[in-house]
Amino acid sequence: MYIFGEIIYLRSDKEDIPVALNKKILETRTSNEYSQVIHRCKELFRKKTLDYGTAWRILRLSSITDQIFIKAQRIRSVQEKGTQLVNDPLEDEFVGIINYCLIALMQISLQEEDRLEIPFPELEPVYDRWVKDTKGLLKNKNHDYGEAWRDMRISSMTDIILMKLYRVKQIEDNHGKTVVSEGIEANYQDMINYAVFCLIKLGYHTGPSA
Repeated sequence: MYIFGEIIYLRSDKEDIPVALNKKILETRTSNEYSQVIHRCKELFRKKTLDYGTAWRILRLSSITDQIFIKAQRIRSVQEKGTQLVNDPLEDEFVGIINYCLIALMQISLQEEDRLEIPFPELEPVYDRWVKDTKGLLKNKNHDYGEAWRDMRISSMTDIILMKLYRVKQIEDNHGKTVVSEGIEANYQDMINYAVFCLIKLGYHTGPSA
């Protein structure tokens, strides 16, 4: 047995605790870290809504997709060059990807809503509902794949986010129609989950550094 932070990890060989218990501990750790990341993302979204209102309501889905693309492309560019001239940390770009994906999902939910300005208390349940649904998707995939993402490189997950963006762009160009593929919502949700994974690996869930 060894201790990391407040989590106790148990060796799972023949003499020790069954593998299932170790898996449960890791799943709980992922769920907690996920919630911590989303809490920080939501708090930033709340503050920006108080400052700027819901100006994003004027954006079409394709414009939101392009905003996400810009952020993902900057991350990849900095990763490839190894340096950056703009001091904005890459963590901020991943947070932007999460919140813009959630904005896109909220736009889908609010497509029958004519108001451009919507108070945060009205938006919050919609934000929370999509977060809950997206986290549920993560839990289902983790059940099948385990915690494979923990062994992935951040650069690889960045590439996957960009791949998902190209898929979304193609779906948008096809006016939302797909033959056998997942719809646009599932791709936004996958991007959220990969961005959360990247932020966990970057330690964003632990809070701002002193």
